[in-house]
Amino acid sequence: MGDRGNRTDAYIVCYAPTMITTNGIWQGDNPLDYSLPLFILQLTLVVAATRMFVFILRPFRQPRVIAEILGGVVLGPSVLGKSEVFANAIFPLRSVMVIETMANVGLLYFLFLVGVEMDVTILRSVGRKAVFAAISGMVLPFIIGASFSFLSNRHTLNSDINQGTYILFLGVALSVTAFPVLARILAELKLINTDLGRLALSSALINDVCAWILLALAIALAENETSSFASLWVLLSGAAFVAFCIYAVRPAASWVVRKTPEGESFSEFYISLILAGVMISGFITDAIGTHSVFGAFVFGLAIPSGPLGVTLVEKLEDFVSGLLLPLFFAISGLKTDIGLVRGSWTWSILIFVIFLACIGKIIGTLAVAFFYQMPIREGATLGLLMNTKGLIELIVLNVGKDQKIFDEASFAVMVVITVIMTGVVVPVVSIIYRPSRGNINYKRRSIQISKPDGEFRILVCVHSPRNVPTMINLLEASNPTKNSPICLYMLHLVELSGRTSAMLIVHNTTKPEQVALNRTEAQSDHIITAFKNYEQNTSFVSVQPLTAVSPYSTMHEDICNLAQEKRVSLIIIPFHKQQTVDGGMEPTNMSFRTINQNVLANAPCSVGILVDRGLNGLNRLDSNQVSHHVAIMFFGGPDDREALCYGWRMFEHTAISLTIMRFVPGEKASEPVHQHGINPDEPSVLTVETDNDIEKRIDDKLIHEFRMRYLNDDSFNYFEKVVNNGEETVAAIRTMDDIHDLFIVGRGHGMISPLTAGLTDWSECPEMGAIGDLLASSDFAASASVLVVQQYVGLGSNGDGLETPVDSEEFYNNSVDITHHSGASRRHTVFNTERITPHNL
Repeated sequence: MGDRGNRTDAYIVCYAPTMITTNGIWQGDNPLDYSLPLFILQLTLVVAATRMFVFILRPFRQPRVIAEILGGVVLGPSVLGKSEVFANAIFPLRSVMVIETMANVGLLYFLFLVGVEMDVTILRSVGRKAVFAAISGMVLPFIIGASFSFLSNRHTLNSDINQGTYILFLGVALSVTAFPVLARILAELKLINTDLGRLALSSALINDVCAWILLALAIALAENETSSFASLWVLLSGAAFVAFCIYAVRPAASWVVRKTPEGESFSEFYISLILAGVMISGFITDAIGTHSVFGAFVFGLAIPSGPLGVTLVEKLEDFVSGLLLPLFFAISGLKTDIGLVRGSWTWSILIFVIFLACIGKIIGTLAVAFFYQMPIREGATLGLLMNTKGLIELIVLNVGKDQKIFDEASFAVMVVITVIMTGVVVPVVSIIYRPSRGNINYKRRSIQISKPDGEFRILVCVHSPRNVPTMINLLEASNPTKNSPICLYMLHLVELSGRTSAMLIVHNTTKPEQVALNRTEAQSDHIITAFKNYEQNTSFVSVQPLTAVSPYSTMHEDICNLAQEKRVSLIIIPFHKQQTVDGGMEPTNMSFRTINQNVLANAPCSVGILVDRGLNGLNRLDSNQVSHHVAIMFFGGPDDREALCYGWRMFEHTAISLTIMRFVPGEKASEPVHQHGINPDEPSVLTVETDNDIEKRIDDKLIHEFRMRYLNDDSFNYFEKVVNNGEETVAAIRTMDDIHDLFIVGRGHGMISPLTAGLTDWSECPEMGAIGDLLASSDFAASASVLVVQQYVGLGSNGDGLETPVDSEEFYNNSVDITHHSGASRRHTVFNTERITPHNL
């Protein structure tokens, strides 16, 4: 007993097992006196307050971190916490340890996820502009923070803290840019795939790396003021930990990826080991004198991106980001007592510091913009975006408060600065920067009016290596010649997971290949190699491989922006279904269908959707024999004319035979149904009928020119099918033989034809058009690939950058003035003179 008494005198510990869980209210217990039910109630209130502010701030497009901080502020001493009854019942001092521990666990795993999703290899490809923008955006705010530290030193600085440490903490807090928060803001503003968005994300990534280094230095100095050698050991041991993660953890994780067969899930043992490694890393870095989140972040960086990273994100993100992380932001709000920021002097200093910090980043980025001859508005927008605050700044502030560097008042001031600086970013950027890609106009946006002796520019989109063989055969069939070479932009579409930056990667094919780190890179390497080999073995074709990494919801923006920038005439994208072994069609990814629909709606040029059924597999075209039999279904209208012009270009290839089947309405074909409520005697209906007559006249002239040119060519066949309704159209299509390798058909958007009446009622994929949907369906018993073409018709400009369609008659008159040329005549015809045609290849 004596020994026990001595121990009690030395360590006074008040603990009762019953303090964790309650026996129930029926036993007379108050649940709020026990740790677990109290924590559950606190977590519920934090999540509810956070979601309430998310809903309130959604119209203002504010980032989620603002809502999470404000939720904590409302629950803290600034609002509800002013009531001692509420504060003592819901957030008593005895509960602080539990809720902060759980918040830091959530923070630990969140930083691990940020590290997993952050591709450090991007830093290798970051240009000088991003580096200069990041550095210049940090220097001035850091200097302002240092100046403010001297200004506030008399009132806020703990006498036990070195002035240099205080400057370091304050400078980091004001100069840092929150990379994850910025990525979300750019996605909200639809800027993530623009040049400015990519520059901002690259700069923020560099800024984050610098901030972590400065934070580690600041913590080392704060915790080891008594010994400079101790600070040195902290930095050296931190560097040793980083080296261990690079040279031990990353190879081990790569070994796990290689050992797991492709397509199979990772073993629970490996996943559990990695999750335990996060805790161990946090423990190690905390023990050596840096913050535990630094260890988790570096450990996450060591995990290679790819299937393993995706698996970890899928398992953790919803729970960590949705439940545990709001606790950390809420605690920052709970510690904030805005009532301490009192007096006109304090508020004037606060506003002055916010203004100077914002202006500091803007001036720094404007200097970079001026040096690189960027527009002033873009430079100012970049500076505003770099003012985004969030996670790392709150970590700096909380660590500073724990180390007694910031008192209650200065902590409250810094939290207010964080909220205001981040909150003004979205509204101000929305006002001063409105990119309009429609201002860049070019005329050759369709095959029908492309230059006869110029480059034929094509953008080919690829999801996987499975798309490659048919795409290459289609390109070869497109007849690259000396007078009309093909300039090909190959875009590998990769889904962006998590919060890392969307990017457009331009591959340098002259550099030696590097070893792929994950499945996505391996796929890109295979795809690029296939197109490089095609370029080397084919004359008059140049290939520029690119990779677009973006969310499926915005992937069409990458495609359309690239098509606009490169001034292509045709985008070719794969159909969202693939052929099965038994000849049926099954979806590969329904998100691909959404991408196709968005591209059709927003493309700045003509679009072709390719239904891949082989197109002779891997066999290249042989110029000595007919390799491909192409059939064109012609109903009339701009899309069908575009399909015919593409087929015309193909027919110039000596290895192509072509069949045109034109569908002509019979006597029983019903007239187009007018819209309900319109009087047939009104002039508007007469205008519609006149437009239809013009369209038919253009169709007839184009068909006539084509037939006259190749009238005596044995490889050209022309048929006319007289049909009266959609049912007869389907029957006529089914009578076509199986010798064809490729069907080309116009999408027919906007056309009302009695020949396809009723087909759209049961159409499975309306974006393919009535005939394209029929040919692509599993019910259509054919092994031929299908190319559904939509012509770009926005050929005029109304003066404000928005595209407007050109009158059909004017379009025809303009297009018939150009003489058709061919790089090399594919066959001898009965005509010795060149004929004027309404298309130009």
